[in-house]
Amino acid sequence: MTTPSGDDSAPGTAPDGLTADVLIRPLVEADLDALEDLEEALFGAGAWSRASLAEEIAGPGRWYVGAQDRASGELVGYAGLWFDGYDGQVMTVGTRPDAQGHGVGRMLLDALLDHARELGAGDVLLEVRVDNEPALRLYERAGFERFGRRKGYYQPENVDAWTMRRKA
Repeated sequence: MTTPSGDDSAPGTAPDGLTADVLIRPLVEADLDALEDLEEALFGAGAWSRASLAEEIAGPGRWYVGAQDRASGELVGYAGLWFDGYDGQVMTVGTRPDAQGHGVGRMLLDALLDHARELGAGDVLLEVRVDNEPALRLYERAGFERFGRRKGYYQPENVDAWTMRRKA
């Protein structure tokens, strides 16, 4: 699979024969409108604010990538990683509903994992809603294992999260 490693024009290749034709590229401030719309569509009341999104994509130790549909030019997914100098933390992975099931989420996750390895991360950690079966399948197929549960982690819905990790 091809993912970016500093090259902002790296192509995304869908895993397992899936059909996504997207460009995986770093997110920039000019992406905030599309990112905000996508965040709200995916996470509703739990969506990050525009200010939070802006801080995340520009913050120290943060690395955010988007999946841009090659045909339409639209942002159809995004993902973010935080590196604290030791481990990587998957901050978010989101794929527009009409792009789900085509390998976009896996390409985004693979880009984060590749970047974590480049940074020398030991482990990569994440939290995922206990009721998000598609995301759980994605993470488990990528080698993540559950190691804990956080009660009421997702607010305002008060939904628990699984904590997961894998070696970078």
